[in-house]
Order: sequence, then C-alpha cells, then structure tokens
Amino acid sequence: MQQSPAPLTRHLRVRTDRGHTVLEFLGEIDIAAAAEILPHVDAATAPLGARVVLDLTRVEFFDCSGLRLLARARVRVLERGGRLHLVCVHPLTLRVLRVTGLARLLPPQPSLEAALGRREAASGSL
Repeated sequence: MQQSPAPLTRHLRVRTDRGHTVLEFLGEIDIAAAAEILPHVDAATAPLGARVVLDLTRVEFFDCSGLRLLARARVRVLERGGRLHLVCVHPLTLRVLRVTGLARLLPPQPSLEAALGRREAASGSL
C-alpha cells in the first residue's frame, strides 16, 4: 500500500500515481484555502500533456472558490493537451457540480482507482 506524503499545505497533498499528478484536497475548500492551493494547481497543470487527478474525497466543505479551482485546472490542462480527472463522492459537492454544469464537463469518478483506470480524457472539451 502506497503511503501518502504529508500535506503540502493545510488543504492539499500532492503525489504521483501511475504517471498522474494527484492533488488531494483536504478539509474545507473556501476562499482562503483556494488561495493557498492555487499555485500548486497551476504548477501541476502547467506542463504540456499533464495528467492530473483532482481528488475531493477528503473535502468536507466546497464553495465557489473551489469550483473556480476546478474550472481553472480544466481549462489549463485542455489548453496544453493533457488529461484531467475528478474524484468526488460527497453528496453536497456532487450536487453543486451538477447544478453548475461542471459535472458534465468534468465527470466525477467514485474513487482514485476509477479515475486512474480511465483511458480517455474525462475533462470534456473547451
């Protein structure tokens, strides 16, 4: 079993798994947390052909600041010919993703295993 590294920030842990950069969001993702996370999202999505997974499994609260992070990551990855996957199981967060239409553009997967097992880009098109 692969052990996760210590959190990079209070709200983010970053690791590599099967050639993907996995950004695991932690706790409450609000405007303060988003400001802390943003530089790391930008770094992960900067390379051409980046393969990124945004894992919201350990998120307890997610507001519009978090939605902006997801949308920004999606655009950056698509502009650079990469792949972006989302892992989310929290009912309220899933509802927000559906209501805003982001779930259609970035379909949430039920687990990291499911996200990493997908071959096609789950991030839709611009």
